Amino acid sequence: MATLMQANAEWRTRPADERFVSLIDMQQHFGDLRRNSRERVVSSRKLHAVPQADHSGILIEGPNGQGYAPSHFSFGQLATLAEAPAGYLRRLPAELASDCLNLGLNVLREVEDVQVLISKTDAGPQLRAATGPRYGRIWNAEVVNQLVDRFGDGVSGHWRVPGEFGKAVTVTKDNTTLYGGDRDMFVFLADEKRRITVPNRRNGEPGSLARGFLVWNSEVGAATFGLATFLFDYVCCNRIIWGALDFKEIKIRHTAAAPDRFLEQIAPALDAYSAASDRKVVQTIEQAQKAHLENRLDEFLASRFSKGISASIKAAHELEEDRPIETAWDVVVGATAVARSIPHQDERVALEREAGKILSLVA
Repeated sequence: MATLMQANAEWRTRPADERFVSLIDMQQHFGDLRRNSRERVVSSRKLHAVPQADHSGILIEGPNGQGYAPSHFSFGQLATLAEAPAGYLRRLPAELASDCLNLGLNVLREVEDVQVLISKTDAGPQLRAATGPRYGRIWNAEVVNQLVDRFGDGVSGHWRVPGEFGKAVTVTKDNTTLYGGDRDMFVFLADEKRRITVPNRRNGEPGSLARGFLVWNSEVGAATFGLATFLFDYVCCNRIIWGALDFKEIKIRHTAAAPDRFLEQIAPALDAYSAASDRKVVQTIEQAQKAHLENRLDEFLASRFSKGISASIKAAHELEEDRPIETAWDVVVGATAVARSIPHQDERVALEREAGKILSLVA
């Protein structure tokens, strides 16, 4: 079985002000931000950097002359547009950094349209993003609204912030799996009360699995939108997901069609997952356990994995189960065991995704 580290990475790095103890709190936060934000497409020639009055930083003025303080992230986006290294600009005096940005935006590069995201914040007007003109923004507020509609507050229903080693806990900022900041948002919810009993799960013995899902998004261009669903054994105190399998993932790039694709693909996927029958999951696993590969194992593996990974899958399964691979389920077990040993997340997730496809194939 695989070990998923995405929630652990968020838990380790998020400051207190980016942690929420319920989806309702998160909904309020992103709802307020959405209501106080506007997106505009302007010519790069109409953006002008000026030093702040106290020379502590810079402001970006638009066509109406209003100044907006760039966030750390949007400053990096502006620097990229100006073809200047952001790290270097941050070390310069405000006057010189402004001159460098203006030279890049208004003189050196071709004129082009830029989509800017501006917001009213407690600290004053802020420039939160500077992207291409056809950037398809999926608002964090809309993502959280969809989650609240289907899963409630995330702490009191069937789907909630996961407990520790399968036991429910009072959700605090220390153990939450609901995160959101100026760059992105991340949610991990699980249904640990209605565990799924799996016959002949391991070594002929039955076992049980919980369902979980991850959702992530960035409305400023820091990441794609993503939804991942999976089954798992338990989550530890450090928010590591242990014994995961049947990992499936949908990603949406922020192209012009992204908002429509979110509504057309993700909303139905969330509906289906929230209402999915436990029996269907068990039937899928049972079918995989009955799908004997016999003399076509090598062909089955070669059509899905590299030669090296195929050999590792065989070895991992034999090590864990003390017998060779016999069924499609055994391949899933072996593949997720190999994924557990891969240090790089992208490669690990790619292998977990392929293992998940095997179950879909026999369903």
